[in-house]
Amino acid sequence: MRITVLGGGGAWPTPERGCSGYLIEEAGFRLLIDPGYATVPRLLEIMPAHGIDAVFVSHGHPDHCADLNPLLRARHLSNDPPPALPVFALAGALDAVLALDGQMLVRDYVLHNFAAGDLLTVGPFHLLTRSLRHFLPNVGVRLGIGDVAIAYTGDGGADPDVVTLAAGVQVLLAEATFPEHVPEDSRGLLGSARQAGEHASAARAGQLVLTHLWPGTDPDAAARAARQTFDGPVSVAVPGLQIELP
Repeated sequence: MRITVLGGGGAWPTPERGCSGYLIEEAGFRLLIDPGYATVPRLLEIMPAHGIDAVFVSHGHPDHCADLNPLLRARHLSNDPPPALPVFALAGALDAVLALDGQMLVRDYVLHNFAAGDLLTVGPFHLLTRSLRHFLPNVGVRLGIGDVAIAYTGDGGADPDVVTLAAGVQVLLAEATFPEHVPEDSRGLLGSARQAGEHASAARAGQLVLTHLWPGTDPDAAARAARQTFDGPVSVAVPGLQIELP
């Protein structure tokens, strides 16, 4: 299994990085998780738009799903449009994004709504979803194939249920908007790198990848905060980062 980070920022894209976006590949199948702002340009550096086999979205904030629109446009307007793209999301999460072009793209995707707690099979992957607290409905996902598993929090990195979701995974991809101190109005709804380290340690994760850093956050400061509470390998989700899991 290969994980490629397309973007690892939160809220809005910066010149250095787009927002959440992760490409997961196994046996020729390509799953795109959370096509947030400014992630499709990075994807198109790797493969054409028709190379994606399915999309999974954790929640409806645009920094996690806005680039579904240019992805569908690139497929629709190509000289040889591919088959409809399977898209998995919570009910209602993608209404605004899918409405951007009216009826133009309706034949270019097949929307599969799921509920938190559902177990999905997408290509070779088994996906277990779990509700994690955020400002709006959000799921974390445990994605596995054989004995290999990764966990991704969406924007629910502050939720203690991350530990259950990520138990024993090789990689925990964790929302860590702030290095250490979460503002009062976001406590319990957004997390810190220090919290992510605590969760990774309690879950006995193999390695921790910090993502959704607030624009302007020093990645080294985030990594240092996580290393205070987690002894394993820590990295920050920057565009182009690749992790290979046997």
